[in-house]
Amino acid sequence: MSDVNVVCTNLSFSWPDDTPVFEGLTFSVGAGRTGLVAPNGAGKSTLLRLLAGELAPTGGAVAVNGTLGYLPQTLPLTGDLTVAEVLGVAAVIRALDAVESGDVSEEHFTTIGDDWDVEERTRAQLDRLGLAGLALDRTLSTLSGGQVVSLGLAAQLLKRPDVLLLDEPTNNLDLDARHQLYDVLEEWNGCLLLVSHDRALLDRMERIAELDRGELRFHGGNFTQFEEAVRAEQEVAEKNVRNAEQELKREKREMQQARERAERRASNAARNLKSAGLPRIFAGNMKRGAQESAGRAGQTHAARVGEARSRLDDAGRALRDEQRITLELPDTGVPAGRTVFLGEGMRVRLGDREVFPGPGVDLTIRGPERIALTGPNGAGKTTLLRLIHGDLGTGSAADAPDATEAGDATGSAHGTAAGPASGGDSGGEGGDGGTIRRADGGIAYLSQRLDLLDLDRTVAENFAAFAPHRAEADRMNLLARFLFRGARAHLPAGVLSGGERLRATLACVLCAEPAPQLLLLDEPTNNLDLVSAGQLESALAAYQGAFVVVSHDERFLARIGVDRWLRLAGGELTEIGAPEV
Repeated sequence: MSDVNVVCTNLSFSWPDDTPVFEGLTFSVGAGRTGLVAPNGAGKSTLLRLLAGELAPTGGAVAVNGTLGYLPQTLPLTGDLTVAEVLGVAAVIRALDAVESGDVSEEHFTTIGDDWDVEERTRAQLDRLGLAGLALDRTLSTLSGGQVVSLGLAAQLLKRPDVLLLDEPTNNLDLDARHQLYDVLEEWNGCLLLVSHDRALLDRMERIAELDRGELRFHGGNFTQFEEAVRAEQEVAEKNVRNAEQELKREKREMQQARERAERRASNAARNLKSAGLPRIFAGNMKRGAQESAGRAGQTHAARVGEARSRLDDAGRALRDEQRITLELPDTGVPAGRTVFLGEGMRVRLGDREVFPGPGVDLTIRGPERIALTGPNGAGKTTLLRLIHGDLGTGSAADAPDATEAGDATGSAHGTAAGPASGGDSGGEGGDGGTIRRADGGIAYLSQRLDLLDLDRTVAENFAAFAPHRAEADRMNLLARFLFRGARAHLPAGVLSGGERLRATLACVLCAEPAPQLLLLDEPTNNLDLVSAGQLESALAAYQGAFVVVSHDERFLARIGVDRWLRLAGGELTEIGAPEV
């Protein structure tokens, strides 16, 4: 078999409305682990679908050497399928059962082929992905989103593929499941090409393929090394731009000086000729000669200016459009030691399930603490955020499952719980039991759905609703800091990309009146590209209040300065140490 597993030659693809995605893309991928990175919308998933044969190119060719395994972001599976059917082993297992029962029909042996050990291989693969004990006759409707993703990967690995394409394989996986997937992929031999925003996973790659402006560039090493190389390239590019700008200014200055010298010479020559009393024809010839000489000099300088401008354009193209958020948020500050939230014996019931059984959970948040809330899917992390915020009030029972598991959290924009309490706090019962007290400062909750904005209003109109007393010029300046400049500030929220909607939501929440002193974030990096995740990190670096963030992204948590780690599991909330990243 060739050392090259995937070959694309002059690959082009356009959507039915003739919107181009790729034009003349040529590359090859061999054995080893390759991470594919690019901003959202650049065409990463489209490229994988072309390689997998789900889409047909409008030009060029795709060749894949060997057996192909492909795990898309959204699995096209129905809830009534069994685990065995998803894994593609149901027919073989039925044939094995029939043979063991004494039915020696030839069709059973044909179905089995060489897969007499299929059950052992299946169980081993499920065990490696954290699905030990999962019954093969269970239906998908009874599994969590993370279990379905792990099951989909197991199905691909059971094919014993030579080429494995994975699109965001850690989506919906908790920390334990992520680490199991990391281990499986590090042990797997073959050609792996994966799309991911998970930096911990990308750091386990052997090379990074960057899709940038319609070209695919390969960088040796993992994602951290890729970032270092990009930073070094950017420093060189910025230096080249500065040098090219200086060169262009110098050439323009010299061209202007040459023009002025020529004009002075022409003026002086005209006066000298007149005073010398030379014949008119001779004077005209001299004048024309001077003009032609000046013209040639002007053309030379104009050519030099054009070359300098071209070099500046070339240098500018090497610069990346990496927009960063730069903020100051003094209104969000919280004095050290001040209690912004106190919950004792908090309990809540979801349908017929008590999420925090027994005595409930206790939580105190003081000063500008930065808290990471971790734990397995379905443990109640989103429910706890909603209790802190006040969505689950006195005596109320939630009728939606934990959004960490099912993605169905509800969240309001901004506010505090009602009710008098000593010391200016607000307090009362929380959920189905326990006591909750909240400080006077605002509490902001960003749910997984980012549903705080009015999608029919523009970004500027949404911002004005959150900060009605700010001057319009002040609001526009703040929106510009969140990278909504000019016409971008007047786009309807409903047309924004995921990263743009996050930035707009952060602008509204962090600059609200009053500013929040406690910020609750539920899986904020879900579906964000790496640039947008970096912008979120910048915004949180400027935030001076307390926050609680639910996330399975350990690199993100490390970068935002988390100083307290909590784990929610089995209805108990415990302090844990920071994980090694």
